[in-house]
Amino acid sequence: MNSAATLPSLNQLSPIRSFGWFAIVRLGLAQLCLGAVVVLTTSTLNRVMVIELALPALLPGILVALHYAVQMIRPRMGYGSDMMGRCTPWILGGMTLLAFGGVMAATATALMAWSVLWGGLLAMLAFSLIGLGVSASGTSVLVLLAKRVEDHRRAAAATIVWLMMISGLAVTASVAGHLLDPYSHERLLLISCVISLAALTITFAALYQLEGAAGAITSSQALPSSETQEKKPGFQEVLKQVWQEPEAKRFTVFVFVSMLAFSAQDLILEPFAGLVFQFTPGQTTSLSGLQHAGVLTGMILVAFACGRFGVRLGGREFGSLRTWIVGGCIASSIALLSLTISGFVGLGYPLKLTVFMLGVSNGAFSIAAIASMMRLAGEGRQQREGTRVGLWGAAQAIAFGAGGLIGASASDLTRTLIQDPGVAYAAVFFAEALLFLIAARLALRIHTIHD
Repeated sequence: MNSAATLPSLNQLSPIRSFGWFAIVRLGLAQLCLGAVVVLTTSTLNRVMVIELALPALLPGILVALHYAVQMIRPRMGYGSDMMGRCTPWILGGMTLLAFGGVMAATATALMAWSVLWGGLLAMLAFSLIGLGVSASGTSVLVLLAKRVEDHRRAAAATIVWLMMISGLAVTASVAGHLLDPYSHERLLLISCVISLAALTITFAALYQLEGAAGAITSSQALPSSETQEKKPGFQEVLKQVWQEPEAKRFTVFVFVSMLAFSAQDLILEPFAGLVFQFTPGQTTSLSGLQHAGVLTGMILVAFACGRFGVRLGGREFGSLRTWIVGGCIASSIALLSLTISGFVGLGYPLKLTVFMLGVSNGAFSIAAIASMMRLAGEGRQQREGTRVGLWGAAQAIAFGAGGLIGASASDLTRTLIQDPGVAYAAVFFAEALLFLIAARLALRIHTIHD
């Protein structure tokens, strides 16, 4: 029988529809649920281990680093969605793994009260599952956005999805913290189960037929290329093909360098404010909140500037993603140089303003980078979007895992070598500023994000 007879006729084709705002919000709900489960494991359980169980802070640090290390598998997850031609099963499967890992992590934390060894081993398995779940779900959400969101909506779409994820982080952390008081292991397990079950339910409901009914044939799938008619290429071959694409390789290096600079100050900003500016714990927490407010401001600014209503000054369009990436990296470098100066000046320096502007700059470059990633995912050989996004996600995860460790280690080293703590921290901030300048230079070489 002729194989052509099995192909659908043209009037049977169902063209791929671009996502509207409601569909984007539905995907954002999946990210919100992802953030809700993750924050309970990386923040709340961290506190329980250190405070209630009086365990070394190194233990949760290793577990969080493990969940980042596992995310090196992101390219393989993206490849899976490429070969399947659908992202929804990977998002739902990833969320299921994540929810199960979250409950297992809470169980492991409770078990540590009786046996640190067995609780720690179970926690390692749980955080590995969390890393796998985040890899499958988070990567596939971005791939689906890249495939189905029109170019002029990408910055706004990225902002909406990330704002919803941050909302999930913030609300869950606040509610879980309130409900955990007074602490008990049973209460911790109950809260974890409720959050995981709610996250799964909302995600399944939000994604129901969002991508189209399973098995439906779209116009992009109806007339397969010779590659899809023959044996599908293996993961190693596909990853090699993507890595050989100059733009994909440049963007991978940019993501790693910029996110390394972005994350390196996470663990040192509050200790810096406490030691040099004599902030109380409450004041340093407020300072972090001010930085996050700046990040949200920067994200929203880019969403408006790069959408249909791009800012125009003197007849020139200021909605270029590359402009915002490069400008955001340079502005982040300037803000870090200002923090460097504050280490020498000390009391009286406008630290809060500097930290807010650092947040705005970070938010601007990061959301522009995500929108650019959605654009670059479709550049080059077809059916490689997931592998590209996975590669960039792995670079980000490695940078985040290494950034906090390097920043904290560097601050400890400089404080050992330099007696004045302000000057010691200033040296680290200066190094981060240089990294952002390198990232800006790398972004200038990525030619496909001109517009």
